[in-house]
Amino acid sequence: MTSLPPQPLSPLDGRYAAAVGSLADYLSEAGLNRARVEVEVEWIIALTDRSLFGSSPLADEQKTRLRGLYRDFGQAEIDWLAAKEAVTRHDVKAVEYLVRDRLSALGLDAIAELTHFACTSEDINSASYALTVKRAVENVWLPKLHAVIGALGDLAREHRDAPMLSRTHGQPATPSTMGKEIAVFAWRLARVAKQIEGGEYLAKFSGATGTWSAHLAAEPDVDWPELSRSFIEGLGIDFNVLTTQIESHDWQVELYDRVRHAGGILHNLATDVWTYISLGFFAQIPVAGATGSSTMPHKINPIRFENAEANLEISGGLFATLAQTLVTSRMQRDLTDSTTQRNIGVAFGHSLLALDNLQRGLTEISLSRDVLLADLDANWEVLAEAIQTVVRAEIAAGRSQITDPYALLKDLTRGRRVGGPELAEFVRGLDIGDAAKKRLLALTPATYAGLADDLVSRLG
Repeated sequence: MTSLPPQPLSPLDGRYAAAVGSLADYLSEAGLNRARVEVEVEWIIALTDRSLFGSSPLADEQKTRLRGLYRDFGQAEIDWLAAKEAVTRHDVKAVEYLVRDRLSALGLDAIAELTHFACTSEDINSASYALTVKRAVENVWLPKLHAVIGALGDLAREHRDAPMLSRTHGQPATPSTMGKEIAVFAWRLARVAKQIEGGEYLAKFSGATGTWSAHLAAEPDVDWPELSRSFIEGLGIDFNVLTTQIESHDWQVELYDRVRHAGGILHNLATDVWTYISLGFFAQIPVAGATGSSTMPHKINPIRFENAEANLEISGGLFATLAQTLVTSRMQRDLTDSTTQRNIGVAFGHSLLALDNLQRGLTEISLSRDVLLADLDANWEVLAEAIQTVVRAEIAAGRSQITDPYALLKDLTRGRRVGGPELAEFVRGLDIGDAAKKRLLALTPATYAGLADDLVSRLG
């Protein structure tokens, strides 16, 4: 058997590339290397701006050309770095050599020794990961999450007045509305999204073991911690002053746990909508030309929600592993974080794929209000809660002599179906005031949804 031509091993780079490809601009190897070049270049500019080590501030035109090294980063640089790393066996060192090579081409050999000055690889990496993850989250992942939240909000408002039978423990329970139940997911996700938006993206820039030792040896009169802070914050990320050789990754643990939390809510959404489809509450809108089953022509399978469910489980597992591994580093440094962080894009990729499927799936369902109403009409016994609560209120007000309303209703309804006429006859025979009796007789399962409609307004 002949070997296949080179193929993507991950479905994220093959079958699902169109849905998640935007992440590659930031979380691929090339995206990381572009950020590394950016950090190296901006560090040179920061040092020359302060005329350190005999340098002079670069002219604006020189800075523009120097920044072109990362702004115009492309296939030529990707290939150059691959060839160099094959020799150096060190990815950050290859980036340093690339910058030095390009400095020579720009006629800036005089400042070549400021490339990677007093830096350990983790200074460059921590800043680069903070930049790439921040940009991926803010430019790609969060907008997709907000699109799902928006789709949920639209559905909630559309169906805010659509009564439905609730099922607590899988059993018929006090009615709600479909809109309110969908609004719960939008509310939960918006809260977690806000937490993610408020998170930090930390980097260190303090040398081999976080002590600025080499910096002070080279120039003891510079306030290196303040210079490092100014430099890192100038990149648009946050500064961690107290570290070992590595930035401690706690911000990553916090972020991945929150993204995993959002994934858990989304997983709950996927399984609930799947269940509503199986109950007939939602009908799936046929897509022209699509096949549901290879052998059963009638089927429209809820594949968007099943795909989302599975990919959320994969991403959740990866995010849990990232959080568990990155929180620990032996003594001042070990390399377990290095290979682990190379899977950040994979975790976000599966999460983004799930979000994409949910966003599309939510636009491919139609509420079957007649099914909801039929389900409600078959379960009049859910009004037992309303009846026994009203009776208790009547007893408290001195308008009834009933001794145990809960037991009374339990005997009538538990484990058996009670129809509307039977329940009405029961209410008419109750020892309660006329006003209370009238309210109960006016109730139906479809009108016993409390404030569900109004609660949707809380979404804004």
